[in-house]
Amino acid sequence: MTPSSAVLAIDIGGTKFAAAIVAPDGEIHRAGRIATPPTADADELWHTLSSLIDHICEGESVSGVGIGCGGPMTWPGGEVSPLNMAGWRRFPLRAQLAVRFPGVPVRIHNDAICVAVAEHWRGAGKGTRNMLGMVVSTGVGGGLILGDRVIDGGTGNAGHIGHVIVEPEGPACGCGGRGCLEAVARGPAVAAWALDHGWRPVTPEIHDDAYREYGSATARRLAADALIGDEIALAAMARAGHALGLAIASATHLCDLDLVTIGGGVSQAGAPLFGPLEVTLREHARMDFSRRLHVVPAALGQDAGLVGAAALVLAGDRYWSPGDGPWSSGDGSPGE
Repeated sequence: MTPSSAVLAIDIGGTKFAAAIVAPDGEIHRAGRIATPPTADADELWHTLSSLIDHICEGESVSGVGIGCGGPMTWPGGEVSPLNMAGWRRFPLRAQLAVRFPGVPVRIHNDAICVAVAEHWRGAGKGTRNMLGMVVSTGVGGGLILGDRVIDGGTGNAGHIGHVIVEPEGPACGCGGRGCLEAVARGPAVAAWALDHGWRPVTPEIHDDAYREYGSATARRLAADALIGDEIALAAMARAGHALGLAIASATHLCDLDLVTIGGGVSQAGAPLFGPLEVTLREHARMDFSRRLHVVPAALGQDAGLVGAAALVLAGDRYWSPGDGPWSSGDGSPGE
């Protein structure tokens, strides 16, 4: 790897900032993460991220910067307002990084889309032309790859499967609607349903910072209890799997998909989640073309967000196409 070929990848999460130097083949050569200050204001959050970047980029010359960040955001301009990060509201993250790294591409996308891109580029979806990559964690998000290219939509939110309706009279969702997939299948919702139905954790308490952003340790304990046969935990995972199966059946009929990958902490429940998902999917995906769909666990784990962010630069011909909207430059810079 020559210095000029390295890309800085950044993954912005509610509990951690992660950054890495990524080679052209998607290999991570240096990575670090730092806890997101829980009550920080905009300046403190930026200082925290800058300190991490200083550490990761020491002695490195980068040829571009790719960022994955939770929404909402203006895209591709890159003013971010992550729901779980109150200190940043319309914070000009892309612009700040462009000043920090002048003369190179600085590209930002939704974090779930970056995960989907990573799985298509270097993960479980490699070699697949048409896929949906999903993250089921604190929320439920996704990204669409059709015809071997990322699909952005008008505002960069295409593939947001978390707000497909799976229970029309179901629970309220944070978006203001009811019965969204996210309201049923995200980690905290699955755990809350189980607790409401009498579940009391059997497995020991989990202290694992790597999973804090994936629906809390409570959801991980629920998954662990399901794997050892706890009836309420199994019922909670089956309910989530049923909702996922319904949403995926709708998505494949709409988009003619070959593959769906599912990552995030809730997906680590394994068979108690994927079994009911598969049953529901096959009950509802009855068209001949939809029967060929395969649903598999994501392959890249914690590194997916960084790998996908890097791909915005390293494989931009497939994964970066903001078009001719109000931001006309290919790097998300304001048009003249």
